[in-house]
Amino acid sequence: MGKIHSSEELMNHIANMNSENSVFQFSIPGKGKFTLVLQEEDKKTIKVESEENPELELMLKESMEQYENGRGMTTTELLKSLTKKDFM
Repeated sequence: MGKIHSSEELMNHIANMNSENSVFQFSIPGKGKFTLVLQEEDKKTIKVESEENPELELMLKESMEQYENGRGMTTTELLKSLTKKDFM
């Protein structure tokens, strides 16, 4: 059981938690003993994923530029453009 002496120390432990390291028992002097459990990891946002993957970032940028230039297509337009032939 670890002792926590500052909020920064606690935040460092929380930042290092993941699905394999999901339980942290600690004590805070003058307060008591705690058990912290990470129940579910957040899914990455598109922003984080694009920052980690340059190809994805480029693809999203190009897509936004095309949309802004009127070269986009709504879902309805896409569905109307499809025929049975597209699925054979």
